[in-house]
Amino acid sequence: MDAISYTSARANLARTMAHVCNDHAPVIITRKSEDPVVMMSLEDYNAMQETTYLLRSPANARELLESIAELEAGNGTERELIE
Repeated sequence: MDAISYTSARANLARTMAHVCNDHAPVIITRKSEDPVVMMSLEDYNAMQETTYLLRSPANARELLESIAELEAGNGTERELIE
C-alpha cells in the first residue's frame, strides 16, 4: 500500500482518487502530529464490509472456507447463471 503526505494528497486529490478507484489500491495519507488515514474506493470498502459480515459467524466462515477448498480441489460444479 502506498503512502503519501496530506500535502501531496491535497495537491493531487483528483489524481489520487482516480488511482485509488481505478487500481483498487488504497492509499495511506500521513499527517504531521496526527494519526494517518486510509483513502479507499467505496466499492472496495463495501466489499470489505461484506466480507467482514460473512466471516463474523464462525459457522458461516467455516462453511465458506470449506467451499473454497472444495472448489480449489476441483470439486466444483459449473452452472449457468439465471438473470
